[in-house]
Amino acid sequence: MLDLRRIVNDTDAVRAGLAKRGEEDAPIDAIIELDERRRSLIQQTDSARHFRNEVSRRIGEEKRRPTDDEIQQMRATGDRISALEDEARTVETDLRVLMLGLPNLPLEDVPDGLDETFNEIVSEVEPPPAREWDTPHWDVGERLGIIDMESAANISGSRFYMLRGPGARLHRAIVGWLLDTLVDEFGYEETNPPYLVREEALVGTGNLPKFADDLYRDEDAGLWMIPTSEVSLNAIHQGNIIDGDLPLKYCAHTPCFRKEHAAAGRDVRGMKRVKQFEKVEMFRFVEPDESEAALEEMIEISLELCRRLGFTTRLLKLCAGDIAFQSAKTYDIEVWSPGAQEWLEISSLSTCTDFQARRNNTRYRPKVGSGTRFPHTLNGSALGMPRTFIAVLENGLQADGSVVLPEVLWGRMGVDRIGSC
Repeated sequence: MLDLRRIVNDTDAVRAGLAKRGEEDAPIDAIIELDERRRSLIQQTDSARHFRNEVSRRIGEEKRRPTDDEIQQMRATGDRISALEDEARTVETDLRVLMLGLPNLPLEDVPDGLDETFNEIVSEVEPPPAREWDTPHWDVGERLGIIDMESAANISGSRFYMLRGPGARLHRAIVGWLLDTLVDEFGYEETNPPYLVREEALVGTGNLPKFADDLYRDEDAGLWMIPTSEVSLNAIHQGNIIDGDLPLKYCAHTPCFRKEHAAAGRDVRGMKRVKQFEKVEMFRFVEPDESEAALEEMIEISLELCRRLGFTTRLLKLCAGDIAFQSAKTYDIEVWSPGAQEWLEISSLSTCTDFQARRNNTRYRPKVGSGTRFPHTLNGSALGMPRTFIAVLENGLQADGSVVLPEVLWGRMGVDRIGSC
């Protein structure tokens, strides 16, 4: 959520930031009007309470019973206070609804542009030359008997996949390696959070109310299936003051559930765009002046993981129109898919500034005895499945049809390749 004081006091800058995202029609005027009405109602309520308290004080000092006129005045004042409080609650509700609909403001160095064609390539490694045996992962997996799209479709319909035998084990090996590396080398605390969350957790990240149609819900229980573990990790301290020093660094491996409406009409063959997938997520709570450095560090972690897996990567800085609703700045890491001859996003890393902390009222104390502040939150994939799995298959494919695995996975797999030698 944006800072209401900033909207009121720096209106032109807020309008400009929203326009950069393509939000020229954001209800800024309505928000300011509601805030003015809210302030007026508070002032009127305080004045009415003061009047009632003064009358009560005077009667008490004079040690007498109130007159009939005073009784009528007090009743009328009480009714007025109740009416003002009712109106204030309505105004505050309307104001919150409008505020929740505003996306985060892009930081100054976020590129202009309203779609992915304006994203900037920060660094890129030239893809290796095509090999005559390069094959898309769906064919590789079918030949090796490790990807079973047919059974998944029979069980659940389109955009689902099933891994079998060495494929399932490879998936588990990748996830375990990612988690252990984050914990042992980069100081993250591993978590195993809930996959079903209350509505307020999704409001806190920015998924609700705007993106309800993209999410799966258990209506009877009032719970929602997470689209990413960012939702659960962001909610760990919701409504609380963080006990301890920042930064806090969490990681989690969870399934993710999305309806994938945005994939309609796009190439959805194989495992690239599915409704249920898994991801190893990094999440941080940091002090505001440390968020830029934290983002750079998280990017380097994801790039290092890609290097150890032997991937060819490029780093993109997303334009204002392509960053997520809650993001103030986002970088994507893409890996080269030699089978499909295309770049695949494998990690997306963002700083959300204090936007999420304001939405779910997460605070911290910079020092003992000081007032509270909102921390900055950052999130990033490290890395996303199944695209990491795809990249391992397609990059490791050999002329004989076997797949040589990255060395970091040999111990977990017990072999150095899948398929014939």
